[in-house]
Amino acid sequence: MSSGIISTGKVKYILFVIAGFLLTFFIERLGLVSGYVQLVTIYVGINIMLCLSLNLVNGYMGEFSVGHAGFMAVGAYASALFTVKFFPAGTSPAFFLVAVMFGGAAAALAAVIVAVPSFKTRGDYLAIVTLAFNMIVKSAFENIEYAGAARGMLGIAKFTTLPWVFAWVVFCVWITRNFIYSGFGRGMAAIREDEIAAAAAGVDTRGVKMMVFVVSSFFAGAAGGLYAHVLQFINPAMFDVAKSTEILVMVYLGGTASIGGSIIGATAYTVLLEALRPLGLWRMVVMPLMLILLMLFRPGGIMGGREFGFFTPKGGA
Repeated sequence: MSSGIISTGKVKYILFVIAGFLLTFFIERLGLVSGYVQLVTIYVGINIMLCLSLNLVNGYMGEFSVGHAGFMAVGAYASALFTVKFFPAGTSPAFFLVAVMFGGAAAALAAVIVAVPSFKTRGDYLAIVTLAFNMIVKSAFENIEYAGAARGMLGIAKFTTLPWVFAWVVFCVWITRNFIYSGFGRGMAAIREDEIAAAAAGVDTRGVKMMVFVVSSFFAGAAGGLYAHVLQFINPAMFDVAKSTEILVMVYLGGTASIGGSIIGATAYTVLLEALRPLGLWRMVVMPLMLILLMLFRPGGIMGGREFGFFTPKGGA
């Protein structure tokens, strides 16, 4: 009886995803909304991926990474180099999928390099190492002539569309949700509560940390690939520490250890930032002020560690 209910739930969510994909497809093809609204929606989707990926590390595992824009940069540049330098003649959807996956894989490889020394220690060392990594990546791309150096990369094709972003967000949410409720997810929760006790109970704390960090960085890199192919131009200044701080703000705005919180936080931050654009530079004062007020009156963020039912095992997905 219960298996039938679960199957029905799965069918319901599959139909919902198909309907959402078709809606985004027709919105883009028929121009049902303006190009500006479509662009903002694409940014919302990319930010949801960034927010979810960082929430895996900072929220679900209880570590503190502050250089997520560095992994986004690696993914953006790797994906852009793939389409501009390595295989400039490619145009098919499968080609772009491979390009974004290549960006995610490059970011995941960078995560392994960062994680090996970082997870030999405990405490705030991950924050220090990831911050340094962000600065190193930015400086490196500023001096790599093949990637455009400080002036950036031009000539990137506009492959990123609303259906592509929707598909990647669904994939990111699905993988994140299944990862959280897997054996690795239980290991994450144990590490967050007490790493020493988790190790004593038989959890391979270093292995779990490594896996979480790699999965997180993969999606940050994939988001970077989508970002590069919607802007059609990237330069190192786009991926500085301020960008990492922006991703942190989205995570803590929506609430840590919550998929729904990540979606709400990324959406609210992106839309509010656009709505406040007429204020010019003052919007960069208003947004941090809003975050301060939120931390004072609702320290757990909007969701506060809670979750929507359809993101839990009982939700049927």
